[in-house]
Amino acid sequence: MIFSTLEHILTHISFSIVSIVITIYLITFLVDEIIKLYDSSEKGMIMTFFCITGLLVTRWIYSGHFPLSDLYESLIFLSWSFSLIHIVPYFKKNQKLLSTIIGPSAIFIQGFATSGLLTEIHESTILVPALQSEWLIMHVSMMILGYAALLCGSLLSVALLVIAIRKNRKFFFRVIIF
Repeated sequence: MIFSTLEHILTHISFSIVSIVITIYLITFLVDEIIKLYDSSEKGMIMTFFCITGLLVTRWIYSGHFPLSDLYESLIFLSWSFSLIHIVPYFKKNQKLLSTIIGPSAIFIQGFATSGLLTEIHESTILVPALQSEWLIMHVSMMILGYAALLCGSLLSVALLVIAIRKNRKFFFRVIIF
């Protein structure tokens, strides 16, 4: 009972922080003069990372297995992966584009996972025999981290195309062979 209440609280805290952070990211992306808001949004994303980490650890303790056995747990882990990808380049400067893309991705995934459509899968269940393996942690976690990296790369390439089209710049050169 206490674990499910803690999961519920951590889920809503992390979702609320990500909602505030994405609003700050969009404001700072559009208006370059606001630097203090950008710093607070970075700290908010780190707080979100720790909330989701606490949620996953709580769910792991409560269920007795690594929380990747159903859609809800996988989506929360994917949101955690986006937060992790955000923290890795945190120490580099001028990462506003990456932050502006990762923030909405994390909020949409976490919003879908915590929406009312999926309330029946929020309950932790016993693993089916096929998933009761030591390889579950390694295989599925690396697969979802790979999905997060692929999604970030895809979204960044779409952002590059949009920026290139709007600024009418040529990033690729045409080679003519006679």
